[in-house]
Amino acid sequence: MKVYFVGFGPGDVELLTVKGYKLLSEADVIIYPGSIIPESSLKEFKGEKIDSQNMKLNEIIDVIEKFVKENKKVVRVQSGDPSIYGAINEQINELEKRGIECEVVPGVSSIFAAAAKLKCELATTKIPTLIVTRAKGRTLEKDDLEILASTNSTLVLLLSAAKIAEVAERLSKVIDPTTPVAVVQRVSQEGEKIVVGNLADIGEKTKEIDRTALIIVGEVLKREGRSYLYA
Repeated sequence: MKVYFVGFGPGDVELLTVKGYKLLSEADVIIYPGSIIPESSLKEFKGEKIDSQNMKLNEIIDVIEKFVKENKKVVRVQSGDPSIYGAINEQINELEKRGIECEVVPGVSSIFAAAAKLKCELATTKIPTLIVTRAKGRTLEKDDLEILASTNSTLVLLLSAAKIAEVAERLSKVIDPTTPVAVVQRVSQEGEKIVVGNLADIGEKTKEIDRTALIIVGEVLKREGRSYLYA
């Protein structure tokens, strides 16, 4: 018995991996997070679609187990890439307890889709480190934003769009307030929005951005000079 966790990427079906597309095309059942991936994005796939938006973990596991035991091909859709805030650990652990094998198929993260839209490298010879993190909030009691900002790294903040102004103010106390910032909302989807600025003005520029956006902070956004990777 097996279930497939497929990274759907940032939302554009054309950014699915070939393997992910094949599995979705063959699936009898597709379980997807409707709050992030609208059912309309899955319209070309014929499998029965189940929105997990309002389901608890045990309910999701029960549904997967039911269909797998009926010898149905089940695909559990994950937004972006399952390895980045994918919430797959608890699902896989519970499924394996029930004797259900799991296979994870990677997807294009919104991080890299956003970098592609911005036409920039997130890590270069000059700024070699990329840090993916988030700001403290309802499900995170504390963070290390100031420490991370002091490391001359590119910062990508997920699940933090509701705190853009606060994040920018905090980072401005550690690094230059003119440091470039890009906020990317629903990259590759209908309603995509990109706002660029710096730590000093990004809060004012992004009052209409919703919580699905990601934040990129760093000098790499200037796209200056050569990366010298092959020098």
